Amino acid sequence: MLVKTIGAAVSGIDAVIITIEVDISRGIRFFLVGLPDSAVKESQQRIESAFRAFKFEWPGHRIVINMAPADIRKEGSAYDLPLAIGILAGSGQMNVDKIGDYVIMGELSLDGSLKHIKGALPIAVKAKDAGFKGVIMPLENAREAAVVKSLDVYGASNISEVVDFLNGKENLSPTIVDTEAEFMKGLETCDLDFTDVKGQESVKRALEIAAAGGHNIIMIGPPGSGKSMLAKRLASILPPLELNEALETTKIHSVAGKLFGETALLTQRPFRSPHHTISDVALVGGGTYPQPGEISLAHNGVLFLDELPEFKRTVLEVMRQPLEDRRISVSRAKFSIDYPASFMLVASMNPCPCGYYNHPEKKCMCGPGIVKKYLSRISGPLLDRIDLHIEVVPVPFNKLAETPPSEKSVVVRERVTKARQIQQKRFENQPNVYCNAQMSSRLLRKHVILDIQGSTILKNAMEKLDLSARAYDRILKVSRTIADLEASENILPQHVSEAVQYRNLDRSGWLG
Repeated sequence: MLVKTIGAAVSGIDAVIITIEVDISRGIRFFLVGLPDSAVKESQQRIESAFRAFKFEWPGHRIVINMAPADIRKEGSAYDLPLAIGILAGSGQMNVDKIGDYVIMGELSLDGSLKHIKGALPIAVKAKDAGFKGVIMPLENAREAAVVKSLDVYGASNISEVVDFLNGKENLSPTIVDTEAEFMKGLETCDLDFTDVKGQESVKRALEIAAAGGHNIIMIGPPGSGKSMLAKRLASILPPLELNEALETTKIHSVAGKLFGETALLTQRPFRSPHHTISDVALVGGGTYPQPGEISLAHNGVLFLDELPEFKRTVLEVMRQPLEDRRISVSRAKFSIDYPASFMLVASMNPCPCGYYNHPEKKCMCGPGIVKKYLSRISGPLLDRIDLHIEVVPVPFNKLAETPPSEKSVVVRERVTKARQIQQKRFENQPNVYCNAQMSSRLLRKHVILDIQGSTILKNAMEKLDLSARAYDRILKVSRTIADLEASENILPQHVSEAVQYRNLDRSGWLG
């Protein structure tokens, strides 16, 4: 008897429908074809054990299973459940009437219970687009998949519940998630706040500008000056996620298997902080079994690289193209996958190996040439993609004790959101341009026009501070953002003057 069940394979952050054809005939052998990997091939042992746990019979016949399309590689243990259902239906142990209405996915334990799978959200999205009535998957994934509207999502604890449901004996209740309510519930929640940081007003101002324009930023300062503390609070002043951004971000984390428990929808902008020993593949994505990397997990959020010069040179260089294109294309001999990677890069570093170069009180112990060699670990092309360079000076003890509480993140976020709204209106007819940091040279000439005084300030800064040519466009973009924060249509001389201050690493004496 030939029976077909429906599953799905995840490719990138999208899913592809997989038809599982089970044919049971005379004989005694078991064949599984259709380009399955080792985890899929091992499903036979898990399925047999699950059958014994619930008194189902393993057919004593020849079983041929084809997973179509046969040219797409099937990976992982999530195909256990649709394979098992196909075998039960093909051997006459359950009805086949409702099987074709649902996309079925789930990993089986030896006791027949269902375990968490990756990619539940993109699978549910594909099931809806393909016109299926619903999806059946492990209970742990039900809320995640139920974010998709107009689709019945049934969460089951074990294989017996699935069989009874498809036989009409048990009525599994569809999981219901109010997507808008779920989105609004966690929108304003934030554990970290700018008011926790004493002093450092100039650095907070730079972070506000970075958030308002989507600019990348690097902070240079000695140990204990507050670089990491400030960076971790940047996400709290970014504009709130929009619903479509939240759904896209959740899809990426779903594919990576980062959603657990009651989490149905990510409502906070992600903040990723990988260790400096990270590999190239872990940062950008890919691997033998392709997975999103840290730059994709930081999509619509912040990627924080602490101690930037300690990262391997090759790791830093692979970020150059994603920083420009806002996507990463992973191409290998057997596959090519695109992952979104629109993130803000926030980096911090010590000015030298000992950490005290340019410190107001402590003496640097590094020898001649060591500082320049340390800073030169960051290549010019990568530095060219970072708009703001800011020095972080330690806050003296007396100021730590006396400084009154600073602005809360919610107040700063309001200003940032208003500036972003101005930019959205400015670039509404420009595809894939949402903030000032993404302006091309053509848009820069159109939207950034300096008066005579502003041009003079910029000219003098380029000459006297020995700024590099690459700093020119960055200063113009940051000037436009500062003007947007003040709701100024024109870029005034003071906006240019402030923007010039944020190019420390381009000055003579830093990187030479």
